Amino acid sequence: MNPRRGAGAAALAACALGLLVALARAEEAPRRSAAELMDVLMWNREPVGGPFALVDHEGRPRTDADFRGKLLIVYFGFTACPDICPTDLMEVARALTLLGAEAERVQAVFVTLDPERDSPAHLAAYLQSFHPALVGLTGSPDAIRRMADAYKVYFAKAEGADGNGTIEHSAFVYLMDRSGAYLGFFPPGTSAERMLTIIRPQLAAERPGTR
Repeated sequence: MNPRRGAGAAALAACALGLLVALARAEEAPRRSAAELMDVLMWNREPVGGPFALVDHEGRPRTDADFRGKLLIVYFGFTACPDICPTDLMEVARALTLLGAEAERVQAVFVTLDPERDSPAHLAAYLQSFHPALVGLTGSPDAIRRMADAYKVYFAKAEGADGNGTIEHSAFVYLMDRSGAYLGFFPPGTSAERMLTIIRPQLAAERPGTR
């Protein structure tokens, strides 16, 4: 056996072992708490948003690039959510209605945090009671986790009061500009009227010929 070849193989094996250990430690690292993620958002400590590749409520592949050119409202939740999600979605829907024709320059998306149960068909049936322009997004658990992490969303599975699984999650309404850059968030329970005090100036600033 060539000593150099043997040494090289040993070094390669050591590197591979080190990589496996590092990956194992990364997987074991605890996810950040809701309070930690809230701190990140409140003080803009890290970038928010980024690329994603999911499937919409009509079964079509969708990426972040599909929504360029419009203000993007992003909300994370799940269809079995008993109160917070429907309340916030209703306000998002009202904001779109109040915008009238200007709503064509805004896209609102609902990203499920429960992809195992929220199929495209299930999302379509759920969203039709809110607003026809809402787009539902689902995908693999890994794809959902990556997008949620990019938006600094806290969520975790928990046991529901009825014995069924539920999702504990943060409930911020995110606003992104026409290029996909993060503008800010609305806290849970924000009214449509309050959302429009931020959205309308953004639309005015982004109107063609105003820059």
